[in-house]
Formats: sequence, C-alpha cells, structure tokens
Amino acid sequence: MKKNSTKQKVIDAASSLFFQKGFDGTSVRDIAEKASVNVSLISYYFKSKQGLLEYAVAEYYEIYLKTLEETMEKSNTFSPLEKLNELIFTIIQYKQSNHQLTCFIHRELSLDSVFVREMAVTYLAKENYFIRQSFFEAIDGRVKGDTRQYLLMQLKGMLVTPYILHNDLKGQIIGDYSHRLFIRNYVNIIQQWLEFITENRIQSEQNVSVSKLQGENLTNK
Repeated sequence: MKKNSTKQKVIDAASSLFFQKGFDGTSVRDIAEKASVNVSLISYYFKSKQGLLEYAVAEYYEIYLKTLEETMEKSNTFSPLEKLNELIFTIIQYKQSNHQLTCFIHRELSLDSVFVREMAVTYLAKENYFIRQSFFEAIDGRVKGDTRQYLLMQLKGMLVTPYILHNDLKGQIIGDYSHRLFIRNYVNIIQQWLEFITENRIQSEQNVSVSKLQGENLTNK
C-alpha cells in the first residue's frame, strides 16, 4: 500500500521538532509550518499532538519489529554468532535511518510515564526477546551463570548509547554517507566486542581448568 506522502511529511516534521525542542516545546502550529500544511490537516489525520506522537511511535516500532523478524527468518541457516551479528546490523541500521525519532524515543524511555509503560508492554518486550534469544544462543556454552545477564545488559547498552548520548556525535554525522559510515564502524565495534568476550571466556575457562589440574597434580605428589 502506498504511503500518504502528506501524512509522512507531517510525521517527519514532528520527528525533527520533537528531537530538537522536545514534545512539550513543540506546538501543532510549529509542526504545520515545518511540514507546510494547514493545522486543520494535522487535526484531521491525528486528532491532536498526542495522537500524532502515538501514531509516529507505533509506526516506528511496527516497522522495526517486522524488520527484525525478517532478519531472524533470513538468517535462520546462519551460525548463532552470525545470526546475532545480522540482528545487530539491522538494529543499528534501522535506528540510524530514523535517527531523530530514535533519539527522541530513547529520551522519552528514560522517563517514567504511562506512555513509556505502554511502550514497554507493547513493543519493547518483543524487541528484548529477539535480542536476548539471539545473544544467549550465540554465547551458549561459552559464558555461564550471572555473567550471561551482565553481558546482555552491556550489549543492550551499546545498542542504545548512540541515541541517548547523541550530542557526543554532534557534528560528526551529517549526510547519508556519514550515517552509513557510522553504521559500518559502530556495528564492527560491537562485533569485535562479541568476539572478545566469547574467545576470551573460552580461554579463561581453559586456563582455570589447567590451573585446577595442576593443583590436583601437586596435591597428589
């Protein structure tokens, strides 16, 4: 189904203004002026500014989760680590392609509100399931105990950090090429981290086993 271009213009304008000025600091008139439409058109499509926000966020997450599902299906024959790497690339690519709305959403998620709680139940639980399942499959047998959960927290942190601390990248990401470059470089950093924790964990466990064996040999002498 073809998207309504005028409706999308309004969503894009709102995303940009919410990112720059916050939800409370943006008026319906501001959005209408930026999108070059009448205020009445926004009321017709979305009823209110809150309605516009809810529609934009719902559309963002519905497309996002569908994209994650498609990635999981396409990479079904890959090894667990390759599958996780594909998922990570898809997540960062989608968030970076919708940079301003992503940053705004993650800023809102840091606040405790009815809106955030509804988001958590409706969308974030499913996103968390995909990440958790793929990560635990990739490190299965390599990392055990509570360490698994701590490392999962670190991974999830890396997936959201650029959109929470976006001011740290201000001036560095301008234009399509710099966005593509960031996606490639940042995903590569996360993948290096994954290789590090899996390979070093195996080596650490091997060293512990050797140390125990040596200790037993010394005791038996």
